[in-house]
Amino acid sequence: MSLLKERFLALDVFRGMTICFMIIVNTPGSGAIPYPPLEHATWHGFTPTDLVFPSFLFAVGNAMSFSLKKYSQIGNAAFLTKIIKRTILIFLIGYLMYWFPFFRLNNAGEIIPAPIANTRIMGVLQRIALCYFFGSLLVHYLSSKKVIIVSIILLVGYWLLLLAFGNSSQPLSMSGNAGLYLDKFLMGNNHLYHGEGIPFDPEGWLGTLPAIVNVIIGFFAGKFIQEKGKTFECVSKLMLVGALFIFIALCWNIVFPINKKLWSSSFVLITSGLDLIIISALLYILEMKKWNPFRWSGFFEIFGRNPLFIYVLSELLVVVLFMVHIGPKESLFNYINRTVFQVVSPGAFGSFLFAVFYMLICWSIGWWLNKRRIYVKV
Repeated sequence: MSLLKERFLALDVFRGMTICFMIIVNTPGSGAIPYPPLEHATWHGFTPTDLVFPSFLFAVGNAMSFSLKKYSQIGNAAFLTKIIKRTILIFLIGYLMYWFPFFRLNNAGEIIPAPIANTRIMGVLQRIALCYFFGSLLVHYLSSKKVIIVSIILLVGYWLLLLAFGNSSQPLSMSGNAGLYLDKFLMGNNHLYHGEGIPFDPEGWLGTLPAIVNVIIGFFAGKFIQEKGKTFECVSKLMLVGALFIFIALCWNIVFPINKKLWSSSFVLITSGLDLIIISALLYILEMKKWNPFRWSGFFEIFGRNPLFIYVLSELLVVVLFMVHIGPKESLFNYINRTVFQVVSPGAFGSFLFAVFYMLICWSIGWWLNKRRIYVKV
């Protein structure tokens, strides 16, 4: 069956919602502990925040279902050139984003170069780049049946690798998993994330293997939506598959716990299942029922039209807020929260208000770009 040549509002809104909530959960205000649902699970377990990043990967797969149709007509050399260039560019942006602003202030207040030897190598955009690259190769060169088989191998194989090469007594612990051992061997402690109490990168190399499946499932979902269109068959089948993935994830959770930082295979399935249910609900609401009072979808479309640019902007702007100091010891970020948001509403709600306010600042920049039809493509 040929693919329909139309855009789907539900897919655009899904992508925009992902960016919107990613900014909110990534930028809580200081001065209070955020609400538990707005924090990642400490290790095993699942919170709504844990759904955000895999939904980004799912959205990447959705976009691939449109773009790879064009790539199939340009020849292998041109196809490989395009995806390799895009992969390198996204990876490099992610790496430079962690190195930014390329200098630091020492204890004497002097500006010194930020040492590249301590820069984190992996991260969110780096994982997106790698998953996009390998996902593109799989769906371009293999049949759908073979891609499904490879996806199963990635999920089961990752589980077996962790059991085989992790700590014999605690192979799924933060300090004893095979992914950490591989990252230390390839990059060393100085290039890992240091926000977990020990050097450990939740976006490490080995954990990227199962994350590829999030992109592949997003691709198949986008392709299926284009084939079936705005029908009850499309919505019902997406929901059924989503429910099946969640059921398998909960069963697998007994022996391979749902874990975002480890990116366990059960985590892949529960997040993909939830994404399928969300996208099918958006299809029903927006495409079939046309329920869009005050055109609420337009708010999220602003994020969806410049997703990568707005995400990078949100990460860089908050670094600037921490770098600018009000007085000798207080950053502008902490000053704003202490004197405004924690005064208006002390505690977790004040932290949440700042996150929403910051998201709206990023949205306003996206609105300005959209009004002038400026769309930053990578």
